[in-house]
Amino acid sequence: MSVPALQALRESFPGARISILARPWVAGLYGREPFCDELIPYDAARGWRGLREKLSIAAKLRSRKFDCAVLLQNAFESAALARLAGIPVRIGYRRDGRGWLLTHPIPVPAPGETPRHQRFYYLELLNRAKLINDYSTELDIRLSGAARAAKSGRMRFSEFGIDGPIVGVSPGAAYGGAKRWLPERFADAAVTIASETAATVAVFGSREESQICAAVAERIKHAGQNCVNFAGITDLPAFIELTAACEVYLTNDSGPMHIASALGVPTVAVFGATDNVATGPTGTSSLIVRQPVECSPCLLRECPIDHRCMTGVTAESVAGAALQLIRTVPMGKD
Repeated sequence: MSVPALQALRESFPGARISILARPWVAGLYGREPFCDELIPYDAARGWRGLREKLSIAAKLRSRKFDCAVLLQNAFESAALARLAGIPVRIGYRRDGRGWLLTHPIPVPAPGETPRHQRFYYLELLNRAKLINDYSTELDIRLSGAARAAKSGRMRFSEFGIDGPIVGVSPGAAYGGAKRWLPERFADAAVTIASETAATVAVFGSREESQICAAVAERIKHAGQNCVNFAGITDLPAFIELTAACEVYLTNDSGPMHIASALGVPTVAVFGATDNVATGPTGTSSLIVRQPVECSPCLLRECPIDHRCMTGVTAESVAGAALQLIRTVPMGKD
């Protein structure tokens, strides 16, 4: 969701060299974008345990003599690192007790001052710092090179003996169980779509989500549909390419949801505990399926009652939304 801000920064400073300090798990996303001239990996442990590594990276940054640091993170740690690196201009939101570490502490937008979606939080930081003149509230999140990524993804699928349309499925969600739709319904929806489109189902997830992904894949295979489980075996660049090659993508509110949608892949996202207005996918290539209940969005990690926001979403409704998108949305293009 920070991508539109970084794209806007590049547009405002076309001749600047933009280096991005990023955790390894997300570096593969930033590194493929035109706004990024250089990736600097940052893998120090959080808190005091990573102090030695933090001091080391601060020294490396100091030697590079950067002119400005734009801190999209809210964390105290990022501001302290920029200060230790001696970067003369340090811009970020004034929160987490870090205002004194910034040369330009930017007031946090009050509720209602910006559109609710999280992408505008980052754009507003640049706007208030006068790094950009303004931004469009119609701006969608889009990754570059979707057509090239899809071509590479189809080649990767071919290596697994998979040709033809692909239905992508991500049944996990890192934040907690409250965000996860029922695995068996992911499987049933994928089976319906695959049977109507002669597609193969590709299941994706992290190593920690292997058990959920295996259960989904097994149910799909048991229903007689072709299915390949990629859980835990793809890095982020490979995942982006494989996702770009999918005909449609089924997911919870998760990182894969944002990537699929930003690639222009028709994406169906199941929402329950979280706020689809604030963190949902953007653009006309995505549809949100949710069951309105009185306690949603609760923003809790785990449901303390009966998970009614998710149990109320049927496999038929998700499959129907996906088939509607397949009929109406072209695949993503550069």
